[in-house]
Amino acid sequence: MSEPNKDYGEIGWDDFEKVLIVAGTVTRVEAFPEARKPAWKVWADFGPYGERKTSAQIAALYRPEDLLGRQIVGVINFPEKQIGPFRSQFLLTGFPTGEGVVITRPERAVPNGTRLA
Repeated sequence: MSEPNKDYGEIGWDDFEKVLIVAGTVTRVEAFPEARKPAWKVWADFGPYGERKTSAQIAALYRPEDLLGRQIVGVINFPEKQIGPFRSQFLLTGFPTGEGVVITRPERAVPNGTRLA
């Protein structure tokens, strides 16, 4: 969870523009039994940016069938990250709660690859 009293500092518009936050649609979900905390392997179609995969600790609130076809919001320009035997290619965004992470998603459908403005 975020720390309300932490000084995150101000960023400039140029800093924000460097983060590529886009909409995608979940195309595949698999179990990730090797993960330390309950997680799914998630693949998403980001339109012109292609399909990418990630490990997401969202199993507390979402079943695979809840995720398939759902639009999500991801950060797709972080470096790839090795998570156990799996290579994560994007960050699935969400809000941590006491019950688990609530996925960020567009309020209405937008084309895959649409950038957050």
